[in-house]
Parts: sequence; structure tokens; C-alpha cells
Amino acid sequence: MDHYGLIGNPVSQSLSEKYFADKFVIENIDARYERFLLEDINAFPQIIAAYPELKGLSVTSPFKAGIIPYCHELDDTARRIGAVNTLKIIKSKSGHVIKGYNTDVSGFAAAILPFLGKNKFDALILGSGGAARAVVFALSRLGIHYRVVSRTPGKGKTTYPEITREIIHAHTLIINATPLGMGRYRGLYPDIPYQHLTPRHLLFDLIYNPPLSPFLQKGKAKQAKIKNGYTMLQAQAEQAWEIWSSRD
Repeated sequence: MDHYGLIGNPVSQSLSEKYFADKFVIENIDARYERFLLEDINAFPQIIAAYPELKGLSVTSPFKAGIIPYCHELDDTARRIGAVNTLKIIKSKSGHVIKGYNTDVSGFAAAILPFLGKNKFDALILGSGGAARAVVFALSRLGIHYRVVSRTPGKGKTTYPEITREIIHAHTLIINATPLGMGRYRGLYPDIPYQHLTPRHLLFDLIYNPPLSPFLQKGKAKQAKIKNGYTMLQAQAEQAWEIWSSRD
């Protein structure tokens, strides 16, 4: 039986295990998928040693950048973004070859495109980690102007206290690429002036568990359109499976 899994911290909120378990049953695939909680990325080699039959892993927060030194190869998107969310593990005579990929870009694009239609949005990206970098990459490909919001000042970044009514009104697509709202951050939300939201706004949360995060609740209260990250999860999972099941 082939073995796949997820590494991250936390992992309890992830629906990937159920998604793949259902997929394996429906499609009669002889495989299993499980979650691995890592306290530190330095524990990653222990997972590889303890589970030699692993053929692939999903990578979630906060290890999307930290996993890169453990990869022998990176696909072009992962290399350019500096973040990996899918690992393919190939046995070799000398041990294992680990290839890193990023499916966040295509997953996000697949989820957001149906909502954009012919409309032109300027976007606020809340967060500056690995997931946010994937969103930046995807929006650039789509020709959408964006502004990155971060807790710490930096080149090309806006801090949360700097977000004004004018900025909110000028950016009608607002994307939560932070972990606020899930796991240990459940009940929390990015600190933006939600009182300035309008029905013209679209709020997209990369979080899908809970389905209606505090971020989305605040958008819904202002009659903004809202979308969680479950469609993105589905698109990512299917692309990950294509990577894992393809021949090298």
C-alpha cells in the first residue's frame, strides 16, 4: 500500500486526510494518507526514516519555506516563490530523492477565477509568508495589481495600522493569507478596518476550516461577497496527486 501524508503545525484543522481517504475509496486506489504533527522542521528526517514507504507529502504552515533545504530538487514555481507545499519522495539506491513543488499558485488561481469574471480588482494580500508569496505569484500572472500587508514594515509592504478607508475602497479583493482563524488562532482575524467594506468587495480566505472564518463573517456582515479556501484545497490536492502518481 502506498503511503502519503501531511506535515505541519498545527495539522488537526486540515481536511486533506479526509479528502484523500475518500478519493482512495472512490477511485479504488490502494493507498493511505495521514497527518504528521512536527514541532520543528528539524524533525523532518525522522519522518522519512520512520516511514520508508512514504511516496509523497503535503506541506502546510509554518514549514513551506523551511522544508526547502531538505529538497534535492525544486520545480520552477517553488524555486521562484521560495515556498514548497508538495513533496514527491522517490527511492534511489543511495536513499531518497525529494522533489519540492508548489501547487498553491494554481490552486488559488482555480478558486478565484470564477469569481473575477470580467471584473478588474485591485487586491490587498494580508500576510507575507509562503502562502502569501504564492498568491502574489498567481495575481501577477493574472495581471491583478496588489498590495501586501504585513505586521512588520518592509520594502513594498503596508503595515496594518497604515490601512485607511481609501485603501480599503481602492482594493475590492481582500485575501487572508495568514493562519488567523484556524487552529491555535481560531477566533482571530486580521486587524483591518472592516467598517469600510462594501457589497463591492470580495473577501477570499485561504482557510477552509472553519468554513466561515471570523474574517469572512466580518465581510458577510457588510454584505461583501465571501469565499473560503476549500475549492483551493481540492485543486491543490488533485494537482498533488498528479505529481505523486506520475512517472519520472
